[in-house]
Amino acid sequence: MLYLRNVSYHPPATPTPILRQINLQVAPQQLTLIVGPSGSGKSTLLEILAGLAERTKGEILWREQPLTSLHLQQLSGLVFQFPERHFCGATVLEELRLGHPELMSDRIHEALTEVGLEHLPLSTSPQALSGGQQRRLAFAVQLIRQPHLLLLDEPTAGLDWSMRRQLVNLLAKLKQHWSLLVVSHDASELVEIADQCYALRQGELTSVTPETLLTARDRPPVPAPNANAL
Repeated sequence: MLYLRNVSYHPPATPTPILRQINLQVAPQQLTLIVGPSGSGKSTLLEILAGLAERTKGEILWREQPLTSLHLQQLSGLVFQFPERHFCGATVLEELRLGHPELMSDRIHEALTEVGLEHLPLSTSPQALSGGQQRRLAFAVQLIRQPHLLLLDEPTAGLDWSMRRQLVNLLAKLKQHWSLLVVSHDASELVEIADQCYALRQGELTSVTPETLLTARDRPPVPAPNANAL
């Protein structure tokens, strides 16, 4: 179990904190969904949990053991939004082995099987894959490391409806073996497989029901004031 206790993030360059007193529990074999608009602090929270940014205040623990940024780098695997834009390997095999040249073939096959790419030739160029296959490959790159926690930033972004549905089904499968923390601006597809849901607004995290997230999605936007009427 991963615990966040009163975690805040307030870099000196910003007038107000980006994250305020975040309290969160992430259980094994569950998908935790955090929904919030752009600028709410979602990506910053993932970067802290991946050990890429240092919290200003608060504690992060794994089974009551306090974690440093180095511990978090070993514990978590982060998949950024549009991860396929950062592929560096000329082949699928090269992409999977980046930073891990000693990887054995059985470990590679296991990771590809987890994401449904076990029949993909290892000599295939990542750029030749479909959008959905590229996203799956990005997941496999992190699963190779055997993280305890998989962090996903807008995992369905940029995919068409069919690929998004396939990806949601994949995440439902992955949570049987991994702890998943997913952040998104849209709850519509992910909420059905989430075990717990949160809303993040202006750096403040609130536990919510799936129905609340879906209601907020369906609510029409508030019209801007008519300047001529003022």
